[in-house]
Amino acid sequence: MSQHAVFAHMADPNSHDHAPDGVERIDTHAAVVFLSGDYAYKIKRAVRLPYLDFSTLEKRRAVCEREVEINRRTAPDIYLGVLPIVRTCDGLLAIAGKGEPVEWAIKMRRFDQAELFDRLARAGALPLEMMQPLAREVADLHSGERPQRSRDGAKMMKQVIEPVLTSLGGDPAVLNKSEVADYAADARRELRAQSSLLRARAGQGYVRHCHGDLHLQNIVRIDGTPVLFDAIEFDERIATIDTLYDVAFLLMDLWHRDLRAHANLLLNAYLAQTGQDRPVVSLRGLALLPLFLSVRASVRAMVGLDRLPFTKKAGQKAARDDVAVYFRMAREFLQPQAPQLIVIGGLSGTGKSTLAVALAPAVGAAPGAVVFRSDIERKRLAGVGETTRLDAAQYTAAATGRVYRALAAKAKAALGAGRTVVVDAVFARPDQRARIEQIAGDAGAPFAGLWLEAPDRAMVERVEARKGDASDANARVVTEQLTYDTGPIAWHHVDAGGSPEDVHLRAMEVLKALR
Repeated sequence: MSQHAVFAHMADPNSHDHAPDGVERIDTHAAVVFLSGDYAYKIKRAVRLPYLDFSTLEKRRAVCEREVEINRRTAPDIYLGVLPIVRTCDGLLAIAGKGEPVEWAIKMRRFDQAELFDRLARAGALPLEMMQPLAREVADLHSGERPQRSRDGAKMMKQVIEPVLTSLGGDPAVLNKSEVADYAADARRELRAQSSLLRARAGQGYVRHCHGDLHLQNIVRIDGTPVLFDAIEFDERIATIDTLYDVAFLLMDLWHRDLRAHANLLLNAYLAQTGQDRPVVSLRGLALLPLFLSVRASVRAMVGLDRLPFTKKAGQKAARDDVAVYFRMAREFLQPQAPQLIVIGGLSGTGKSTLAVALAPAVGAAPGAVVFRSDIERKRLAGVGETTRLDAAQYTAAATGRVYRALAAKAKAALGAGRTVVVDAVFARPDQRARIEQIAGDAGAPFAGLWLEAPDRAMVERVEARKGDASDANARVVTEQLTYDTGPIAWHHVDAGGSPEDVHLRAMEVLKALR
């Protein structure tokens, strides 16, 4: 039976028991969604594509049931169940009535479409502070799944990449065949270079059943909390992936929308959530980010090509332009960028952490620098939450030495993975400064040391004004630090008085002069 009759039935308000004022239809290349009153009904298209097969009624029923099952991991209040669309004895269609099923629909609780993250982003209203809880939601999803240690990480990525490359080369009217061939060579070269790491990551437990389609359109804010939905249901191979590859889709989407601070904060928050037990091992995986980001962008270009036949004539040019933008990003992500080490030192209250967060999105390869902060590292080593206040035992010389050694180890691992690093700590002692500089020297990476200086009163006022921050510094700590003999400081001195924006501009001027 043609799906057109089913779609027409679902679009008719009289077909629904709750008699909505109207039904809104949303079309994608693989499904059609009908928004009806408090509910939404999702029907799979009867299509067969290189990466999915919904061509039979039974396949569509099975994939609908699987979609409900896996999405209840993160959105149990949205996914209500699977209903048949039936042909009744009088020949009419009905939703969940008695009769022969002619189609299957996922019934979902409807949410405010304005709260979708892609719409918030488009309106310039996606809160930066939402990235921390989003990182927790993603990390919780990943940690709740069983590691697939026997999987071949390199083989899995090849199985993703090859169909994408084939699809990209299928329409020379949209993408230049020569450029696609060049990209294919670059992508395959990077895959070969990272094959050992991909396999090692699988053995270390980083391959799990993930979301698989983690971009802004599949996240919604409900009661102030980010909720992940619409995970990949049609192919376990596509969803059983490296956890960092799962996050890379979201990072790429944010970067594509020029939300660079969001992307950088999300990456650093996710690393903080998932790197507690094996931080150095986790950070080595960052060498895969260029490949992962590139493949995610190329997948988006491929999906854009698949959607062209379903795009109205008036929207064809914009759709083709979008494909071209994603393809250009895919190529740019694979272009090598040399990492550097930027260290921000200074007494408490000089604004080191604020500056580190501001600098990170603008330095290094996408999505910016990895940030390591001594206050957070101290809490991690103590086994407590970031805002838990520590006692004096955690601020002894021995404890502080452990913190600086951990920062050095993390910086070394991230630089080795090709990532630019920003380290934020007091660095009051010459040996601490020498050790972190040596990390850059050993890695052959350019080093920039910034020493922040602010008026004594401003430092005291800043630490006293902090709320919910990882730092335990107060006015007494600042007063004590002012007596330190720091020795000669050869780093670039930056006036940290004034607004954070002013300090950021001054620091950027220093970094630009060092290039």
